[in-house]
Amino acid sequence: MIRKLVLPVRKLLSGTLRKLFNFLPRERRFAVYRNFVDCDPAPNARLELKIADSKEELEACFTLLHDAYVGSKFMNPDPSGMRVTIYHALPTTTTLCAKYDGEVVGTLSLIRESVLGFPLQRIFDLTALREKKGNIAEVSALAIHRRFRRTGGSILFPLMKFMYEYCTTFFDTRHLVIAVNPSHIEMYESLLFFKRLTQKVVENYDFVNGAPAVGATLDLSTAPEIFRKHYSSKPPKRNLYAFFTEVKLPNIKLPPRRFYTTNDPVLTPELLDHFFNVRTKVFMQLSDRKKKLLHKIYDLPAYRAVLPPIPVENQEAAVNRSHRRFSIRCPAKFLLPVLDETPCRLRLEIFELSRYGFRAHSHESIPLNVWGEAIIQLGPSEVSQIYVLATRESANGIYDFELGEPDLIWRKFVNALYRGSTQADLENATRFMTG
Repeated sequence: MIRKLVLPVRKLLSGTLRKLFNFLPRERRFAVYRNFVDCDPAPNARLELKIADSKEELEACFTLLHDAYVGSKFMNPDPSGMRVTIYHALPTTTTLCAKYDGEVVGTLSLIRESVLGFPLQRIFDLTALREKKGNIAEVSALAIHRRFRRTGGSILFPLMKFMYEYCTTFFDTRHLVIAVNPSHIEMYESLLFFKRLTQKVVENYDFVNGAPAVGATLDLSTAPEIFRKHYSSKPPKRNLYAFFTEVKLPNIKLPPRRFYTTNDPVLTPELLDHFFNVRTKVFMQLSDRKKKLLHKIYDLPAYRAVLPPIPVENQEAAVNRSHRRFSIRCPAKFLLPVLDETPCRLRLEIFELSRYGFRAHSHESIPLNVWGEAIIQLGPSEVSQIYVLATRESANGIYDFELGEPDLIWRKFVNALYRGSTQADLENATRFMTG
């Protein structure tokens, strides 16, 4: 009886204190958050941090993620009992896991840019970030086992330490980006000093079942100095500066590498088939365009045997021809992978575009079927940056280009073109791109 009375009182007090806490000035709130940091510089030896590289570990990560997302209403229950997305299928994605006594109790995924882009670029503009030096990776799919969520960060902080060390040492990453629920953003801002991509909250993010989302970024090249300023004078269990930059955790098992690579792909054809065809329907549910992009990523016969079939060329050509095309005049730069240690930068003039491609003129020869990065000036202050592929050359230096996953600027620009029938319509539809 007493227990039944105590629990409601605790909830009432907790809710009241939380409301009062939210009235504190922002910097005071953040200082309070930092005083609750609990980063043990010597975690229990029963904890192991590693890349998930086996069927059992990946399945445990996806199951843990599913249960956490369903519990937070970020997804509906899946018959497989797992949350698996197309981004988990990419060789540029690495899934990290925390294991306690051999059981997976924490996970997160790091998504490097590919022709499919990032999940959050559908709703957040990364133009300003792309103008800075260094590669970008999205931190996604974070989940901690229920029984460790109230243990003062005993799993979360070591997992974050592993992420930091892996990104700065192995993953060739400078900028981290996240899309999180508004109720969680202050943890990332106060403890790790993420900065918002925009002050606006996206009210409906389809990647997490329509929940609201806030985008933020962290520059790993400047983070150590910021951490030093705010944490270096704190005791060891509060000192995130020392924890991230000085402490060596024997719990972390970094992957052995023979060569200077930056990715750690673990998915064999058998694992791809198991997770994306057999256990889930991720491959089957992809659009024809994404199926085609997936075939361009995995071009070896053993992989193609388990990839979803793509339409025959004549059917696809008919679909592509049905897309509306728009006449434009946009300068662009096409950056190809380094050839013979000499960066290859080619100038383009785009004169026609559709939703997933464009036609451009070039005075220089452009290699076909090689992915490169296009920096496209859509307007005086609107720049889109997308992976593209030259697929065909016509007479007089005219090339057809296929897009990877469009960024937010391109999507909004093309959507505005589709909606507008007059120049005034276009001006109104693209007003979001200024200011």
